[in-house]
Amino acid sequence: MTDGLSGYLLVASPLMLDPNFTRTVVLILQHDDDGALGVVLNRPSDSPVSDHLPRWSQGSIEPATVFVGGPVSPEIGIGLAWRTGSGHGPLAGIEVFDLSSEDEEHEAVRVFAGYAGWGAGQLEAELEEPAWLVVPATPAEVFTARPDLLWGRVMRRIDPELGVVATLPPDPSLN
Repeated sequence: MTDGLSGYLLVASPLMLDPNFTRTVVLILQHDDDGALGVVLNRPSDSPVSDHLPRWSQGSIEPATVFVGGPVSPEIGIGLAWRTGSGHGPLAGIEVFDLSSEDEEHEAVRVFAGYAGWGAGQLEAELEEPAWLVVPATPAEVFTARPDLLWGRVMRRIDPELGVVATLPPDPSLN
């Protein structure tokens, strides 16, 4: 398998019980026989990019905070950038870049601390449960200014009836 789900979104199904991924939307950056790597798109932190990476704060799109990319290696920074007309395939226009790079020619930047990772066969097993729903990513979703609404929006895009689930509180017993 070569980059099987790269450029796709993993949308946590209502059956997802892992608290690291409840109501998350993950952009898969790499997926092959060795496993998968992605970043959570809808977990902004309260920490401004300017506090950690001042040179990238000017290009950071709102919310201009560091996002919690996932539970693996939170000390590792990953940058995503939008470039009009760049690339091809599922990640067209979306570029993963090294935050220590001197290249600052990005139209929009989002910074992530950590990532979500799966070993060989692990993601495939989770897809069979079904813990995740899979849908192609769009740049508007990857770089949304409203990450708090992303899970519900993508759920409605997959199936309008799933949008009803998005309106329920995370813990219905607290309602």
